[in-house]
Amino acid sequence: MPPLAISPEISIPDEELEWKFIRSSGPGGQNVNKVSSAVQLRFLLPVNTSLPVAVRNRLRRLAGQKLIDDGSILISARSERSQEQNRRAALERLAALIRSASVEPKIRKKTRPTRASQERRIESKKRRASTKRQRSGRAWE
Repeated sequence: MPPLAISPEISIPDEELEWKFIRSSGPGGQNVNKVSSAVQLRFLLPVNTSLPVAVRNRLRRLAGQKLIDDGSILISARSERSQEQNRRAALERLAALIRSASVEPKIRKKTRPTRASQERRIESKKRRASTKRQRSGRAWE
């Protein structure tokens, strides 16, 4: 199988992926009982050399419950009736996870509101307060 291409710079070799095929649950009649169509894809993150260290660390955080005890990422696909479609779905989900981990988050820069915007805010609050003050029931007395 060719390596899984994530981006022009990143590709995952087949040696870093382990496949396990199990019987799927749900509808499918007798087919479910005799065909192992569900797929478990294990991405061996501890032995990975193709991802940069920063991407690997972000991937660990993003994986959440998919991260298992030995540090690998386990993705299950069982929604389709054929093994090949489930295999493609698992690969696509892994690729999407790695793509999102390869995007470096922007660092937020603290900003302060300008004096003019502060004054506009205070002025609008005063205007709103005066409107409410005029609506109060004191005029009926």
